[in-house]
Amino acid sequence: MMSLVLPEIRGRVSPGAVLAPMTWFRVGGPAEFLVRPADVADLCAFLRELPLEMPVSVIGAASNLIVRDGGINGVVIKLARGFGEIVVEDEGIIAGAAALDVTVAEHAAAAGLAGLEFLSGIPGTIGGAVAMNAGAYGGDMAQVLDWVEIVTRAGELVRVGAHELGLSYRHANLPADAVVVRARLRARKGEAQAIAAKMAQIKTSREASQPVRARTGGSTFANPPDQKAWELIDAAGCRGLRRGGAQVSELHCNFLINTGEATAADLEGLGEEVRARVERNAGVSLRWEIKRIGVPG
Repeated sequence: MMSLVLPEIRGRVSPGAVLAPMTWFRVGGPAEFLVRPADVADLCAFLRELPLEMPVSVIGAASNLIVRDGGINGVVIKLARGFGEIVVEDEGIIAGAAALDVTVAEHAAAAGLAGLEFLSGIPGTIGGAVAMNAGAYGGDMAQVLDWVEIVTRAGELVRVGAHELGLSYRHANLPADAVVVRARLRARKGEAQAIAAKMAQIKTSREASQPVRARTGGSTFANPPDQKAWELIDAAGCRGLRRGGAQVSELHCNFLINTGEATAADLEGLGEEVRARVERNAGVSLRWEIKRIGVPG
């Protein structure tokens, strides 16, 4: 663990903060320091003064994240209330990084704006969606993102155009240690009934096909080109596979579940076993879509 003194902040600093309850999997060790800045200016000032030797990690809703059992060294930044503003414009929405994807979709629907319905099917926040070019149900961030504002590790607030991010499948080329704080999403005028119907269809489909009420994350592995990860996992005989308290979902086998007593090591180890079985069965190396951070227990 580090022994450096942190800069003062108007927000909150919690040494040794327990992270597991903040993650969808409900696993993982503590953060050395959990930092919740009050607003963008507070974040800029904090990072500007933070010694470069101090590691920095960022978490949002932690819906697509495994925090390892040994916790996370250095500073863990979690954006909260001061980063959740949603502003509706004529042909788009400006959303803070902490705004939930589904909430942004709901604001767009209420304003009669179409094109952002897919966000209602993505668990997590706008910041995370930008960072991984999240997508579902025929849409992704690359299709709707105009620009993103980031705070660099040096504490500078910078606006970056979507064309500068090299957006590709589940990837955005953000600067190292950058913190997404705000984004503008394009939308178009639509018919309220059609927008509502599409969001209802996404909700029904998601609840029928994904373990949404379990301790789980998003899709575990990215789809290989022209293939579906779940089909490869199923063909390798991994549906329902267990390790400790972790299980491959019976409902959708590209989801891992904490059945109640899983550790982060159980979940990550199970994922690696699935990867190995798929490699042996199909000759395909699955790429983790869930982010894994921290040190082993």
